[in-house]
Amino acid sequence: MSSELKTVEVETTPSPDAAVIWLHGLGANGHDFEPIVPELRLPAQMGVRFIFPHAPQIPVTINNGYVMPAWYDILEMSIDRKVDRVQLEASAAAVSHLIDREIERGIDSKRIIIAGFSQGGAVGYQVALTYPKPLGGLMPMSTYFATKDSIVTSEANQTLPIMVFHGTMDPVVPEALGQQAVALLNERNYSVNYQTYPMEHTVCMEQVTEISSWLQARLAP
Repeated sequence: MSSELKTVEVETTPSPDAAVIWLHGLGANGHDFEPIVPELRLPAQMGVRFIFPHAPQIPVTINNGYVMPAWYDILEMSIDRKVDRVQLEASAAAVSHLIDREIERGIDSKRIIIAGFSQGGAVGYQVALTYPKPLGGLMPMSTYFATKDSIVTSEANQTLPIMVFHGTMDPVVPEALGQQAVALLNERNYSVNYQTYPMEHTVCMEQVTEISSWLQARLAP
């Protein structure tokens, strides 16, 4: 996999001093969450560069080998049991390059947040918890901790603020997997907040409001 991911970028001011790298789910692309930026209603003075990478096109085993945007292959319907860890780690490395690029563009690593929905959230866990410089936060949504048994975490992000969201009626990634991720993080002494909504595998307006508040708390000027 190439280390260069194509991205969609939305800047809230001409010279942003913070960045949010937001990873989409299986079968979507970087445009999927692009419309959420105005819905967050961030303060006018808050300069954030939202970066929405496109996952590579790969065959996905549980979808009969159909080629689609995916961060890694899913090999069985029990999605938390059998994923292509090599591909997931390659995607995480590619996203880490995007973090490096933001630092080169003048953004402090502590003002870079990783967000991810579903598959993107699984990659987000791997990226944020292994990155060698302190980040601003991690926001996994409707996802699971796919590399929990193999991850080698970075001391730099041991105090990383983590905000986990999940739907209580999620038929794709059952809420039990979100709860399991939170329990594992707590065992490893991470600071985790967990918020649920009565929704399926999606994002709701109440959640968007909460995301906005969390981002503002993390990235206030």
